[in-house]
Amino acid sequence: MSQFIGFVAAALTTIAFLPQVIKTYKSRSAEGLSLSTFSLLTSGVLLWLIYGLMVMDLPVIFANFLTLILAISLLFMKFKYKAQ
Repeated sequence: MSQFIGFVAAALTTIAFLPQVIKTYKSRSAEGLSLSTFSLLTSGVLLWLIYGLMVMDLPVIFANFLTLILAISLLFMKFKYKAQ
């Protein structure tokens, strides 16, 4: 049961990033995104992923792997759209 709750929590917190990624991609603007916030968030998510791998906790691995991809995507767009 705890694994199930972990996976549901992982899915919800990861999916929470999708609207921002989609909005940023469609608008081609990351002006409202804080570089320092997303840099810290991405670093924290990476460390959570490493932790999850160390303790072999699948919900932690799942959530942070997907969230890391989304957070890196937002950081990439922050730099890409700033140059335009």
